Amino acid sequence: MSNESNAKVKNGAIVLCLVIGFLATMSTDWQDNLLGRTVIGGPMVALLVSMIACNILPSVSKDFKAGTTFASKKFLNWGIILTGATLSFADILGTGVKALPLILFNILLSFTIAFLVGKRLGVTENTSILVGGGTCICGGTAIATLSRIIKAYEEEIAFAMAAIFLFDTLSAFTYPYLAGALGLTENQFAFLGGTAINDTSSVAGAQATYVALNGLGDWSGALNVKLVRTTMLIFVALVWTIIMAKREAKKGRGSQESLVAVVKKTFPMFILGFVIMAALNTVGLFGFTVPGMSMAAGKLLGKIAKFLFASALAGVGFKIKFSDVFSKGVKPIILGGVTWLCVAASSMIFIHLFAGYVG
Repeated sequence: MSNESNAKVKNGAIVLCLVIGFLATMSTDWQDNLLGRTVIGGPMVALLVSMIACNILPSVSKDFKAGTTFASKKFLNWGIILTGATLSFADILGTGVKALPLILFNILLSFTIAFLVGKRLGVTENTSILVGGGTCICGGTAIATLSRIIKAYEEEIAFAMAAIFLFDTLSAFTYPYLAGALGLTENQFAFLGGTAINDTSSVAGAQATYVALNGLGDWSGALNVKLVRTTMLIFVALVWTIIMAKREAKKGRGSQESLVAVVKKTFPMFILGFVIMAALNTVGLFGFTVPGMSMAAGKLLGKIAKFLFASALAGVGFKIKFSDVFSKGVKPIILGGVTWLCVAASSMIFIHLFAGYVG
């Protein structure tokens, strides 16, 4: 196949993700009209549609996968950046930073459980590190980052990815409804969703469902918490860099990468864009009404962000084969489940014990 044909396939995959994202976003209005309320948010609808398509259709080409990968990464980042236009620093520094004690505790808990249970199950140390990091920080992004630092094998990365995805998807689908069943406040759900759902896209999807179920408009509490949690990746990456550097030094090899280099390669730059947009919104830059539309610029950008989130999850779904999830090893999946359950329990206990602090 020529380069031109390859590009067409890749671009076609990107367009397909955008189409699914658009239809999924529109589905919230259709649900309102048919059922009187939104049952599931647009991003999670997009994930479901693409997952089903991925498992029904024959295997796709690497160029198609390249297109869906572009959609899952780029659209997610752009969506997070645009979400900043709907927030102010008061929003971010409120719920987000307020959850920092729980975030830090869950990081320590996740790695501790992963190591203890992983040792009992007989999985490799690298697999335990990846599962622990993926659970406490940001799913696949943390796994990809840490795997490079600890020099994990492809098999170990696959095991960790499968384990994280299964329980991440379960929590993303169930937590919005669990919050309603338990009578959680908005802040309590923000703490639960932001600290106990792994991947940023899954948090965005769960938040969209929660917002739709409760008619909260542009509320972004869970994503605020998740973004603060995501910034912890750089500190976790630095800790493991130091640990690996010391191990290499003991072997007489020396560190192959400076801490400054790790910072440059691991810092999630979309967070910087998010903060800049929030700063611009804080000073009122997005308060004007868009010409020809009866809404403020900030609200319009928020709608575009939801569409991008849905398109990103469409890309994620096209990479998920149900058979792969269970063929990567039972023990890592058990490890992921136990670690996920402990972190979820920690977050639930925290928001109930410190209900007055959480709000």
